[in-house]
Amino acid sequence: MDNKKKMGLTTAIFIGLLAGALTGILLHYFVPAGKLRDEVIIGGIFYVVGNGFLRLMQMLVVPLVFCSLVCGSMAMGDTKKLGKIGIKTLVLYLATTALAISIALLVANLIDPGIGLNMSSIETKEVSIAEKTSLPDTLLNIIPTNPLGALASGDMLPIILFALLVGVILAKLGESVETVGNFFSQFNDVMMQMTVMVMKLAPYGVFCLIAKTFSGIGYDAFLPLLKYMLSVLAALAIQCLVTYMAMLKGFTGLNPVRFLKKFLPVMGFAFSTATSNATIPMSIDTLHKKMGVSKRISSFTIPLGATINMDGTAIMQGVAVVFAAQAFGMNLTPADYMTVILTATLASVGTAGVPGVGLITLSMVFHSVGLPVEAIALIMGIDRILDMSRTAVNITGDAVCTTIVACQDNAVDKNVFHEA
Repeated sequence: MDNKKKMGLTTAIFIGLLAGALTGILLHYFVPAGKLRDEVIIGGIFYVVGNGFLRLMQMLVVPLVFCSLVCGSMAMGDTKKLGKIGIKTLVLYLATTALAISIALLVANLIDPGIGLNMSSIETKEVSIAEKTSLPDTLLNIIPTNPLGALASGDMLPIILFALLVGVILAKLGESVETVGNFFSQFNDVMMQMTVMVMKLAPYGVFCLIAKTFSGIGYDAFLPLLKYMLSVLAALAIQCLVTYMAMLKGFTGLNPVRFLKKFLPVMGFAFSTATSNATIPMSIDTLHKKMGVSKRISSFTIPLGATINMDGTAIMQGVAVVFAAQAFGMNLTPADYMTVILTATLASVGTAGVPGVGLITLSMVFHSVGLPVEAIALIMGIDRILDMSRTAVNITGDAVCTTIVACQDNAVDKNVFHEA
């Protein structure tokens, strides 16, 4: 009975996704513009329910990430082992991000998305500009001056560092702080239960989010930037289906097709919400119950990946650089491409796992090679669909890297993985 209920929720999420897309397209093309469609249905019901669901998920993020990391690092016990796992995970995350940008630059130069663009046909929007932060300041910002302030503002890198330190110290002190350790373990259980409750609303939230997106976009808005979209989607597909699956097979020997089938509901959920943070509990649960990955590993690596492993976002930034350079008739040198790879990799570290944030950090990448930030406005109109796609790739990369690290630590029950 429990299995049927779980399958029912997964099926309901996908039904909500498809029904939302169909409803949005029908509203866009067949329902005349007016107060009923635009204010009551799209701007009222869809907006409130969809964003209400997102807020519920975002409400869970900070306490869930903090408790998961405290419990994960506490469960590892050995500080050296935690450091070893952390270094492996960090190297994998940064390597896949750099590889993702390289693939994006290659694909974009093959497709040439910015050549022949009719600038006057593009609807532009106001762009928020991100200030460039130096590398020393980026590193210093990881250390919280006020941990409670970081928790209140949702500043993820300081939260991660503080949580790791708390977990390591609790593990070191052992029985003398058993009460505090039990508090975090029990509070983590509370947050997981709250996540289960919120997830029951997922099909309705997904339906409204997708319906609102498609009701505003339709088909026509895709046409002027079709080559740009194809470039991003092609690079995302290569990263997800070739790079990740080759890594999974090469490092673990596990079947990539079986992995994708079991992880598909999480990818669908990430696509619907366009936020890596919202998928954290679902990713950890799926990896544990369907792949056999120990929560001792995943409760550490998945929240970390949602913060620093943004391969899909990096791909968008790589394609956007080539697109903007071609659209404005600027030539990029090999040195410029190396700068883009380095800057986009660093920009992805600490990027909040929330919808649309990639466009903000993109301004930093544009600044690094002297591209006009006005070009970002060209792609904002269609970024929501690409944002959803790259989020699905982001969380798949987290899951693959987690599985690799767990396999090397003998923390994967392969019998669970091979179960139908």
